[in-house]
Amino acid sequence: MTPAQSARMVETIYGCKWSLTVYQLLVNGINRPGEMVRSVEGLTTKVLNECLRKNIEFGIIERIAYNEVPPRVEYVVTPFGTKFIRILDELEKLQSEIASEI
Repeated sequence: MTPAQSARMVETIYGCKWSLTVYQLLVNGINRPGEMVRSVEGLTTKVLNECLRKNIEFGIIERIAYNEVPPRVEYVVTPFGTKFIRILDELEKLQSEIASEI
């Protein structure tokens, strides 16, 4: 991935106010879309699907579809996603440090 692609990825993901919430849900074991929407006030299915799609495109999360009736879909963080989320955590810490110094 080129630096420009990396910068676009960070802007896209960090700029989406729901991405960090989705990562937190996944870390807490909430990995089914319906459960995610019910767990977060203000999160709609449409917005969640857009957020999930962007994260899948960047390889941060993976969609797992089970061949069951009724159909079941779950999302998991990829190994790359785990590394990426650590970077976002560091950005959050830096932002908090800067805010506390002002």
